[in-house]
Amino acid sequence: MSFRLERPQRSWWRRALVTAVVLWGTILVTMVLFERSLIFFPDRYPIGSWDAGAVARGAGVTIEDRTFAASDGVTLHAWWCRPEMAAGPTSDMVVLWFHGNAGNLAQRADGMIALARLPAQVLIVDYRGYGRSAGRPSEEGLYLDGRAAWRHLTEDAGVDPGRIVLLGVSLGGAVAVDLATEVEPAGLVLQSAFTSVPDMAAHHYPFIPSWLVRTRMDSLAKIGRVRCPILIIHSSDDEVVPFEHGRRLHEAAGPGALFVAVEGAGHNETRAVGGPVVDDALRRFLVDCRDRGAGGT
Repeated sequence: MSFRLERPQRSWWRRALVTAVVLWGTILVTMVLFERSLIFFPDRYPIGSWDAGAVARGAGVTIEDRTFAASDGVTLHAWWCRPEMAAGPTSDMVVLWFHGNAGNLAQRADGMIALARLPAQVLIVDYRGYGRSAGRPSEEGLYLDGRAAWRHLTEDAGVDPGRIVLLGVSLGGAVAVDLATEVEPAGLVLQSAFTSVPDMAAHHYPFIPSWLVRTRMDSLAKIGRVRCPILIIHSSDDEVVPFEHGRRLHEAAGPGALFVAVEGAGHNETRAVGGPVVDDALRRFLVDCRDRGAGGT
């Protein structure tokens, strides 16, 4: 009589392989079905400090609520922040700020006020599904929101495009780049921005095939079509969006694009850690954009 031990061993490996494949497939299906929930993390009203008067009190700025509609009818909410003392070479410049993928504009008051103190005027808009804005976020929806904010500034508020600088932070960089390919702003600033969502997925979820990621937000493919001056700010210690993304965007932007590296700052600490460096770079960039718009060099 003889015994064969191979079959039970093969059966164990077969079960383990099937289990791994099923688990991987389940993860893939879950990520495909809930992709938007893994990209957009909005906080709806009333989360945050929404009393604009209280936020502005003692900060040397005024803050107004603004409401306008995207081309598909979705109502959007924004804050219009202006320095009370309109003194300084950049006080007539307007920064159109597209924030990151989490929270809402009411949680970014400190950053908004810091920009106003450069000095500059600031319009920060909440995407659809964020804060007091209606709707649900999506890639195409955010692009529509960016264009709506531009129309509000240039048509409703009568701001000369030569005075508007787009600022895209993190995911907002994709909105700003897309808008900059459609309109003619005075300049484009990208802070902690990624090259594309598939590239981000490959970094954080290397087991997910990039072709399964439907949301693209491919700034790397678009930035070469932007014709205005570009400033890119990125921290070498960014734990969310790798420093390489900023460098690749800078290379794709072509000659003339500026790059400022911040040392020792996490993804959400760029201004807190590199405040003077960041503020100086922004101030110089706004001056350059203003001079170009006025026919200077």
